[in-house]
Amino acid sequence: MSDRTYWLGFSQVPKVGPTRFAQLLAAFGTAENAWKAPEKELLPVIKPALTAQFLDFRKTFSTVEYEEKMARKKVSYVTLDDKNYPLLLKQIINPPFVLFYKGNKKILKQVKDDVYIGVVGTRKITDYGRQVTELLTRELVDAGAVIVSGLALGVDSVAHRTTIDVKGKTIAVLGCGVDCCSPSENEQLYDRIVESDGCIVSEYGLGMSPTIGSFPSRNRIIAGLSQGVLVTEGAADSGALITAKDALENNRKVFAVPGPVTSSLSQGPYQLIKQGAVVVSSAKEILEELGIAGSKRKMKVHKGETKEEQKILDLLSEQDLHFDELVKRTKIDSSQLGTMLSMMEMKGMIQTLSSGFFSLTS
Repeated sequence: MSDRTYWLGFSQVPKVGPTRFAQLLAAFGTAENAWKAPEKELLPVIKPALTAQFLDFRKTFSTVEYEEKMARKKVSYVTLDDKNYPLLLKQIINPPFVLFYKGNKKILKQVKDDVYIGVVGTRKITDYGRQVTELLTRELVDAGAVIVSGLALGVDSVAHRTTIDVKGKTIAVLGCGVDCCSPSENEQLYDRIVESDGCIVSEYGLGMSPTIGSFPSRNRIIAGLSQGVLVTEGAADSGALITAKDALENNRKVFAVPGPVTSSLSQGPYQLIKQGAVVVSSAKEILEELGIAGSKRKMKVHKGETKEEQKILDLLSEQDLHFDELVKRTKIDSSQLGTMLSMMEMKGMIQTLSSGFFSLTS
């Protein structure tokens, strides 16, 4: 067996996290040596109670059987020592020494010019939060960004779903095993992410159920995979603020969208802004702050058959727009505009997005 197989084995040993595994590697040189070490050699490195627990664990755990089970579930893994381990994640404090994934492994291998943005926020999303999350997510995807989030209800779900709707790529980081879906209400979204060349990742093994402690750990991976984290809506005690804290601790930018002062779900972003988060209202501001030039995805070139159609195409070439905004800018009667948009969609010029937004076809 290769040494990475023993890395996999240690990832399933209770109470062996990144710090303790690093201690074992430092003491024994390889994961295989640590796995096969006798009790007397393990005791000076890890506590007696953990040594006893590990010795019992390795008697019954089979890495071969575990890898076979992973294969049946179409789950793979990458170790911190592998060349294709996510570049940004490797740079954080205590990165997972084994990262499980299901789906498109190519988007995990981050290269120099790739853009990864975490989008997080409240589970109890308002209409305002939904519109803001959809708008900024669409703009980020249009600029070529991969969207990273946590598959939770609310902002996370909107970010993932919007990315898929506009044919972008997204990574969902779970606080449970990668073969599970938590919350169960998002099973369909989980499947859509995999089917659309996205990726599901977790540091937890097969069948692992979420715990209170697993979500903060999950949040550090969201921050670690991203150049910056965007918080669109959340209360003062929102878990999104933990992700933002992890981002700051690892020298990543934090962006916040101001909301109505009367809403309790605006308090999280306002709190972050007071702490130095960058106030944003567009993807352009995020990319400029990161020093990244937004490169628009190539769109099909369409020519309107009438002046009105061309005006609509020109407006949508700049950004995706809501139906109400198109009415305002084109000054076309709403019923007439609705008919025109339907015809343009049938011609393949534009596409309908969620919540009444329209974009050019890509």
